This record gives sequence, structure tokens and C-alpha cells, in this order.
Amino acid sequence: MKISDWLDKEETKSVDVSQIALPDDLSYDEVPDETIFFEEINPCGILCPGNHPFSTVERFGHWYYCRGRNKEAGIHSSGMEWRFFTKDRDLAVKTAKSHIE
Repeated sequence: MKISDWLDKEETKSVDVSQIALPDDLSYDEVPDETIFFEEINPCGILCPGNHPFSTVERFGHWYYCRGRNKEAGIHSSGMEWRFFTKDRDLAVKTAKSHIE
């Protein structure tokens, strides 16, 4: 099953899918149709393996998956991860940018 089909199915059950966690088998098996936005704060350089704040928006069918780590978490820290599903592209990009600014 595709991520967009699964989200549609959950939505028909009146589940709030905006903050839902994807099942592991779905999140690892499907690549996004398109990456709309990606930004990372990485002052260390490309070879640094540490955690860095980032925001991304990926499209799966007609759903947009926003996720990232807040800027307030700081460089090389874990935690403050967030996710958001929506069908509205503009809202998805606006949300992702607001978490990284």
C-alpha cells in the first residue's frame, strides 16, 4: 500500500492524520514522488555525521509530508523532531520554513 492510500484510508476513519506516525513498513519502502523543500543548518560542513536542524517537504501522491528537527534543538543535539501531513502544498512549505527560521 502507498503512503497516500494509507493516509486516505485513515482519513476516512475520521482519524486526524496531520500528526500521525507512519507504520514502519510504509515509511521505509516508499520513496517520495518529489522533494519540494529541504534546508539544513550545518555549519560543520558536509562530512559532519552529527545531528543538525533541518526541514523538508516531500510529496507522496496528493499528500505533503513535512518533517524535521527544530532550529532551537541546536547543532549535534537530538530531540525536537516534528512531522506534519497535509494536502496543501503552500501550508506544507510555510510550516517547514517556520521550523527552520
